[in-house]
Amino acid sequence: MSSEEESWSARKTRWWNSVHARGASLSRPATAFTSTPEPRTIGTFAKGRQITGGNFLFAGYLVQAPSTSIWDLPMPDAVFEADLHGCTWLDDLAAVGDVHATKRAQEWTHEWVRRFGSGQGAGWTPDLTGRRLIRWINHAILVLNGQEKKVSEAFFRSLASQTIFLSRRWKAASPGLPRFEALTGLIYAGLALSGMNRHVGNAVNALERECRSEIDADGGLSTRNPEELLEVFTLLNWAAEALQDAGNMPGKEHLAAIQSVAPVLRALRHADGGLARFHGGGRGLEGRLDRALATAGVRGVSRHQLAMGFARVAHGRTSLIVDAAPPPRADASANAHASTLAFELTSGRRALIVNCGSGGSFGKNWRRAGRATPSHSTLGIEGYSSSRLGVAGVVSGHKSELLIDAPGDVRFERVEVEGGTRLVIGHNGYQASHGLTHVRTLHIGFEGRELRGEDVLLATNAAEKRRFDTVYDKSKFDGVPYSIRFHLHPDVDAEVDMNGNAVSMAMKSGEIWIFRPKGSVQMALESSVYLEKSRLSPRATKQIVLSGQAMEYATRVSWSLAKAQDTPSAVRDYVGEDEQALE
Repeated sequence: MSSEEESWSARKTRWWNSVHARGASLSRPATAFTSTPEPRTIGTFAKGRQITGGNFLFAGYLVQAPSTSIWDLPMPDAVFEADLHGCTWLDDLAAVGDVHATKRAQEWTHEWVRRFGSGQGAGWTPDLTGRRLIRWINHAILVLNGQEKKVSEAFFRSLASQTIFLSRRWKAASPGLPRFEALTGLIYAGLALSGMNRHVGNAVNALERECRSEIDADGGLSTRNPEELLEVFTLLNWAAEALQDAGNMPGKEHLAAIQSVAPVLRALRHADGGLARFHGGGRGLEGRLDRALATAGVRGVSRHQLAMGFARVAHGRTSLIVDAAPPPRADASANAHASTLAFELTSGRRALIVNCGSGGSFGKNWRRAGRATPSHSTLGIEGYSSSRLGVAGVVSGHKSELLIDAPGDVRFERVEVEGGTRLVIGHNGYQASHGLTHVRTLHIGFEGRELRGEDVLLATNAAEKRRFDTVYDKSKFDGVPYSIRFHLHPDVDAEVDMNGNAVSMAMKSGEIWIFRPKGSVQMALESSVYLEKSRLSPRATKQIVLSGQAMEYATRVSWSLAKAQDTPSAVRDYVGEDEQALE
C-alpha cells in the first residue's frame, strides 16, 4: 500500500507500537527458560538450502545475495520485509541443520537483537512479534549453542522485551489470524521464560474469546479461506501443547475450537493432501496439514453437508471440492474471490482442474485478476464476475477492495443416486445485472472415473425475464455472452482431440482424462496461469473454455470429464509436485 492509501488509524497504530516497543526494551529482562523448549515448527529442507545458498524467496520476490546478511538485503516490498522479521526462515535453516545453516541462524538472530531489539524496525507489530517469539523459543538451543554469555543475556533480554510488548499490544492485532499469532506467541513466551508467567492467564482468556468470536459453531472462519483456517488451527494446537506441557489445561472454548476445526480441514483436503485453493488461500505448506491433524488427535468425521461453505465428494482416487455458499461478508472479504460454484478436481496425487489461485505475492494486478470469476473453474458472463470488487471500507488500516454485489441466495443439494453422488448448486449473482440464475449440476461416479456436469442460465420469473429481455435488446439480439472455464494444473499436458470435439489430458501419473462438451457450444483450449505463492512467478498453463450466447430464458450446457478406457483404476505414482521449486 502507498502512504496515501494508509489510513490515519494505521499510522496511529504504528506510532503506538513504536512507543510500546521502546518502553518494553527498558523492562526487567528474563534470565533463563523455565524448561527446555520443545521445537514444534518444522521448516522445509529445500528452502533452507536455498537460503544458505543466498537465494531469499519471500512474498513472491527472489533476492539473490550470497554472503549477505538477511538484514542487509534490498527490501523490494513491505510484505517481503515483514516476512523476514517474522523469522520463519529459522524453521527452514533448522531443517537443514548443518554448520552453515546453524551459523546463519545464530548470526541473523543475534544481529536482529543488536539492530532492532530496542524497538526499531518493521518487526514490532503484534502478529510479527508473536510469530518471531514462537520461532526463537522453538529454536533457542540452536541459536544459543556456543554463544558467549553477553550474547545469551542480550537474547533473553530481547525475548522478555517482546513478551512485554505483546502483553500490552496484542489487542492492536487485527481479529483473526494476526491476533491468534500474537496470543499464541504470548502464551509460548509466558510459559517458557522466567518471570513472564504472569502474562499467561490473560492471554489464555483472550485466546478463548477469539475462538468464540472468530471460529463459528461449525468450525469455519468468516473469510472462508482454507489455508488461513489451517494456520489458525496450527496455532491453536501449538498453544494447547505448550499449556499441557507446562501442566495447564487449555480453556474449554480453545479445545472445542480444535475439535470443530479438524473435520472441516479434512473436508477441505484433496486426494493429494493439499487444501482446496479458494478465497485467497493456497494448498498449504507441505506436510503442515497432516502434522496439524495428527497433533490434534481428532478423529475424522464424514461430512455430507457443507464444510465452511464447500462441498466435497471423494470416490475412488478422485476428490471434488466445490464452492457452494455465498462469498464472505463484505467486512471479511478483503482477500475473497468471486468463485461461487467453482470447483477443483484431483486424481490421486495429481491436481487436474484447479482455480488460478491468489496472485497476491505477484503484485496488485495479479491479485485483482486472481479474484475475478474468469480465474475460476466455473461459468461467467462476459465482462462480469459473480461478485463485484469495490472500495467499501478499511481493513487492517488500509483501503481494500471488498466483494460487493455478491450472490445473496446460494442453494445447495447433495443426493446419493444410483451409481454415484449428485450435487445441485445455484446462485443469483447475475440476477440484478442480467435477470439470470446460474445452476450447476455435478455427478461423480462411485469409482471416481467420470464427472458429468451441466451448467444452466435461467430467468425464472416475470421480473427476471423482463430484465433479461432488456439486456437482450441492448445486445442487438446477439444474446448474453458467457464462458465456462476449466483451468488445468500446469503439470497436465492437454491437446484438442477427435476433430475438435474433445480435449485429452495426460497427467504425470500416466492417467489420461477426456473432456467432452455437448450441444452447440464452442470449445477452445486457451492459455491460463497458475498462481501459487511458493513460486517466483505465475506458471503458464491451459484452460478449456466453452463459450456461447444465452438467447432464451433457459440456456443449458452439458459436458463430461472422464478417464480414458485404457487408464487403470489403480496407478502407482511416487513423485509429487515440488511446491518449493524455483522456476
